[in-house]
Amino acid sequence: MANSPSFEAPHPGSPAMPRWSTNELPPAPFFTWRNWVAMIGPGLVMGAAAVGGGEWLAGPAVSAKYGGALLWVATVSILFQVLYNIEICRYTLYCGEPIFTGKFRVPPHPMFWLFLYLLLDWGSLFPYLIVNAAVAIESMFITNFDPDGVHKWIHRSVSSLIYLGLVLPLIIGGKVYNSLKVIMSIKLITVFGFLFIVGLFFSQPKHWIEIASGLFKFGNVPIEAQEDLNGNGVLDPGEDFDSDGRLDIIERNLEPTIDTNDDGKPDAWPKDEKGKEIKFEDVDRDGKRDGANVENFFVTLFQEGRFPKVDLSLVAFIAGLAAIAGNGGLTNTPISNFTRDQGWGMGFHVGAIPSVVGGHGITLSHEGSVFEVNDASLPRWKQWYKHIARDQLCVWMGACFIGVALPSILSVGFIPRGTDVDRSMVASLTSEGVAKVVANPPSEVLGATPFFKPWISGSRASTLFRQATLFCGFLVLMTSMISTMDGFVRRWVDVAWTASARLRQLDVSYIRYVYFAVLIAFYLSGLIVIWTGLKPGSVFTLATTGYNLAFAFSAWHTLTVNTTLLPPALRPNMWVRVGLVLAGVYFTFLFVMGVLSQFGLT
Repeated sequence: MANSPSFEAPHPGSPAMPRWSTNELPPAPFFTWRNWVAMIGPGLVMGAAAVGGGEWLAGPAVSAKYGGALLWVATVSILFQVLYNIEICRYTLYCGEPIFTGKFRVPPHPMFWLFLYLLLDWGSLFPYLIVNAAVAIESMFITNFDPDGVHKWIHRSVSSLIYLGLVLPLIIGGKVYNSLKVIMSIKLITVFGFLFIVGLFFSQPKHWIEIASGLFKFGNVPIEAQEDLNGNGVLDPGEDFDSDGRLDIIERNLEPTIDTNDDGKPDAWPKDEKGKEIKFEDVDRDGKRDGANVENFFVTLFQEGRFPKVDLSLVAFIAGLAAIAGNGGLTNTPISNFTRDQGWGMGFHVGAIPSVVGGHGITLSHEGSVFEVNDASLPRWKQWYKHIARDQLCVWMGACFIGVALPSILSVGFIPRGTDVDRSMVASLTSEGVAKVVANPPSEVLGATPFFKPWISGSRASTLFRQATLFCGFLVLMTSMISTMDGFVRRWVDVAWTASARLRQLDVSYIRYVYFAVLIAFYLSGLIVIWTGLKPGSVFTLATTGYNLAFAFSAWHTLTVNTTLLPPALRPNMWVRVGLVLAGVYFTFLFVMGVLSQFGLT
């Protein structure tokens, strides 16, 4: 199966990029139930990283207000992302280069793509995961923690210390990829194990059903509507959206009346006796604004011949969920880097990024290596492609759906329906709700049965479960930030290692020092954001807005790479091409609507 002596590596795209070398495509591993652990690769690392901001912050915040009705947005996002993930690995299997390097091979010139992708990648510089992880750990020790008010200096200091601690795993351990694999494995076992225990013993079966079905209620959109849908003055079945037993009306929003910066424009609301801003008319005095509801776009259109009147004020909120459900933005691209570092496909011949400490003997070639496409190599190629697809569909996608469902089950079960939740306080509110249920579990849950109740309920168990919930929130967000940090550094170091003529003159073992230098620069930029005083929620919104546009463009660019740089026999089929086009359209729409919503134009 060796390449023929006459085979010469092609040099497609920009001549500023180096020519590929040639080598043989190694055989793909064959899957059996005995070696399934050894078959797990990038899907595990990125699947664990995917259980982060979207799943722990945006998902529970949406389900606290709307139940599972709008989680289909996350489903569509994850399905498009899994297609994208497989396709960026297609390129790596062929040449051993990560997809980001492939994009820089596309004309007109690497410098053009450098400036464009720096603009698209700005969202990754906002450490929204860190500032929200700090809130979770701070809430374990300070009651009613306020990161934007009296505790802001504590919050910034703790965020900075946590951020510094994240650098350590990325500079020791041999391959950086191996360190990430260990961290993410521990994260999945710990977080999924705890959430499953809480869901099993303290969530009602109807909450499991609601979240599971909500992932597939395609077309549901947020609206404002009173619960008396038929106007008969009675709370009929199906009308009690927030399950409070009352027939609610739409409670009117109030305009700000206090001018805090003396610019002549009111920008704040008066506060109640608990210090909470009074932003709406609380007619029933339950502390939450009534009027949130959902309507199915397709049902309304076909049955009534009209479009639902969507509550556009929440579009940016929901767009944030879609942006980071799964990975999102450019944070998916390291999957192709990890495919190379795992040694899959032609990555076997290229190498990996070593850590600064303990990475001796590990090198990374400056250019990719390709194989001759013939009757002997095509069967191996098809086996590799199936291997990648299995890793993404079974491991990555499975982790994403579980990661969306379990935290949302907690928010549905432990936060009153209709609650407007600040994303930075989701973990805190959820932990308080868990503590109340554990202290006195309702009869409908397994934890209330005579056999289990003496062991896992009561005041002591309540405190334990509250602290554990907060710690899980911290662990989820902290480890996801490690992945985000590595992903940003990795994609830019990898592409510079190949695209820069100056860096190509360095010995192949020097890649560790380039990686470390960019890592420190990324860390310092994050510190600047932390100390600018941006609120955790604002950091989240700024980051995720850019994520949608970045992913849309990256999907279209990946399609260009795979249909121009790869040999015809290895290019994606028509269905895959259509899927990538639609993915770009979907995320572009979310980006536009999110921007319009943030500027008050919706």
